[in-house]
Formats: sequence, C-alpha cells, structure tokens
Amino acid sequence: MSKRMPTLKIGDLEAYPPIIQGGMGIRVSRSGLASAVANEGGIGIIAGVGLGKYEDWPGKEFIKVNDDAFREEIRKARKMTNGILGVNLMVVLSNYQSLTRVAVEEEVDLIISGAGLPLDLPELIKGKDIKLAPIVSSARAFSIICKKWKRHHNKLPDAVVVEGLMAGGHIGFSYEDILNETAPTLDKILLEVIEVAKSFDKQIPVIAAGGIFDGKDIARVLKLGASGVQMGTRFVCTNECDVHEKFKQAYLNVRKEDIVIIKSPVGMPGRVIRSKFVDEVAKGEKTPFVCKFHCLKSCDPKTAPFCIAKALANAAEGNLDEGFVFAGSNAYKCNEIVSVKDLMSQLVKEAEENL
Repeated sequence: MSKRMPTLKIGDLEAYPPIIQGGMGIRVSRSGLASAVANEGGIGIIAGVGLGKYEDWPGKEFIKVNDDAFREEIRKARKMTNGILGVNLMVVLSNYQSLTRVAVEEEVDLIISGAGLPLDLPELIKGKDIKLAPIVSSARAFSIICKKWKRHHNKLPDAVVVEGLMAGGHIGFSYEDILNETAPTLDKILLEVIEVAKSFDKQIPVIAAGGIFDGKDIARVLKLGASGVQMGTRFVCTNECDVHEKFKQAYLNVRKEDIVIIKSPVGMPGRVIRSKFVDEVAKGEKTPFVCKFHCLKSCDPKTAPFCIAKALANAAEGNLDEGFVFAGSNAYKCNEIVSVKDLMSQLVKEAEENL
C-alpha cells in the first residue's frame, strides 16, 4: 500500500489506513471482526453492549454475565491480533461503569463512547494510558465535553468521532429533524468540530462517521480536514463479522426505501431495516415484556413498546422476525460478502484515486 492517505495518530497510536471499524451492538462487532480490522492496520472495535446471553439469566446476574462476556471477547481479540484494539461503550447503559472497569483492567488501547455525553469517563480510567474518544453530533457537545474534562480532570479527548445523520443504529438528532431533513450534514458538523479542536493546545484528531461508504467518501472528508473515518455498515458484509449470516443477508437484500427511522425506547431515533417486527411497531403494536435488567438508564419498561435489547439480540442471532437490523443509510449499496483484507484494500485504492 502506498501512503498517500494520512496515518491516523491518536497519541502514540498509529493506524494506517486511517479507518476505525465502528462498534456495532448487540453482538455484531466482536473479537473476530475487530481483530481482522486491526490486523490490516486499522483500529478494531468491540461493542460492549449486550455481549452476554443475559436474557437467559436472572436479573441480578445481568452485570456479571455481560462483564464476563466482554472480558472474554477482548482476550480472544488480543490472541488474534497485535494491532490496535478498542471498545465502544454507550453512556446510556446502566452497566456503563462496570464495562469501563473491564476495559481498563484488560488495558484496551482506546475507548470510544457515545449515546450520551461521557463527562466522567476520564475518572474511570485514572492512572491508565487508555486513549479516549467521545462520539458527538455537534460542535456544542464536543465543546461541553472538552471544558468539563479540562476543568475536572485536567484532560482533553485524545480524539473525537463526529457522527452524522446517515449513521446506522441510534442517531444523535431529533426524530423530526431527521424526517424533515433539517439536521445538519456530516460535512457541516465536521468543519465546526475541527474549528473547536483547533482552539486547544493539544492535537485532537477528528474522525468522520455516519454515511462513509467508500473510498470516495473517505477522500472527501479527509480533504475537509478529518484525520480519519469510522465505518460500520461496510464491515457487516465481511466474512469476519461475528453476526449471524441472516443478518448479513438482510444488508444484501435491502432496498433503499426499506431503510427507515424508528423511535427507539432509548430516547433517540434509530435507523433500521424494515421487518415484520418494525412494521408492527410502526402500527403502534406493543410487544409485552418483563424487564429483569433495566439495561438502559433512559428506558422506562412501563411505557416502552418493546424491549430493544431483546429485539437486537434476536436479530444478531438470526431471528429477524422478532427483531430488527440496525443499518446505515447506504446499506442498500452492499452487494457481496468479502474479506476484511479485500475491503480495506479496496477502500484504500478508491480513496487514493480520489485524493
């Protein structure tokens, strides 16, 4: 590989190509995918949410089952790669602190954290050289995090992931702004966050995410000043992705019009592939459930129309009729399952042709 693209430098970590594989829960990006990406020079990410088969356990075991499964995935990945390995942890998780503790004990290279503002994250990794990168969808959110971290922890983020409205999964904009197309574009937010990053006396790489599909997209955001990209959707359609084959097939089969926005019990809109389950939710039908875990701080089981953890776990296990598949807005462009090695090579070639 020639090196016309920049190397992504996060402190003393160096990734080339400058690609972070997005953390995809529940049970989509685990050790197999993360280690494969890391072995190709990128940054592999394990999503910490819902890794344990907690649905088979009593409520009180919820934290331990997930901690143990998370630890196991990190250790499995470490055996398969010497590359850069990170984790994605959602602030909204009720077991956020416990999962962060596991990541610290296992000495991951990087923690990426979104779905809420990770205002206290530096406190949780005290004394460890683990790089921290919040996920934001506005320059204002990034500025709040920086000021709070600096004031209370004398630390600034080591990187920041800027996620636009074309991302899969939970999106950091209002339901109305997405449907009415009044949310700002990724490029606009990216430029605003870059300006905020420049105002500090520390080099903070800004990573673009949400709708980055091919090398042309990578080249576009690099020209705008991004230091790298985070990509989720493309990595689902790889041999090494840990999710069920039926989940991958949903990407290959989907049409553009079948990628829709739903109101999630998490309190944020989510982008999903239409399914029988999604259609039932859209009609206002409820799937009764008894919550033994309260895995999300923002979810009220009394009013939630369905258990999102169960729906996502079902999909990851291949039971698509009783769940749904999160996907980025460009998932309909996926047309084959390839190796991570071939995908990374293709992305580099396309990016260099467009730089």
